[in-house]
Amino acid sequence: TMLKGGQYMVDVRALRGEMAKNGISGLQMAKLLNIAPKTFYSKMKSGDFGCDDALIMSDALKLENPLTIFFVKQ
Repeated sequence: TMLKGGQYMVDVRALRGEMAKNGISGLQMAKLLNIAPKTFYSKMKSGDFGCDDALIMSDALKLENPLTIFFVKQ
């Protein structure tokens, strides 16, 4: 499922898959992003992650090509 966040899309399904692959829970990711878990889950539903969020998550997930998940052109 790709959700719209601004004019770009976030591939939330792929993001969830990478989190599972790396053993990172939503609670852990929320802590890394310095936001409340409820806020993180809300962002996962809306796909509304900012550039800073994307950078932090990309580093945490050791993504080789973050553009396949974040900033996917609609």
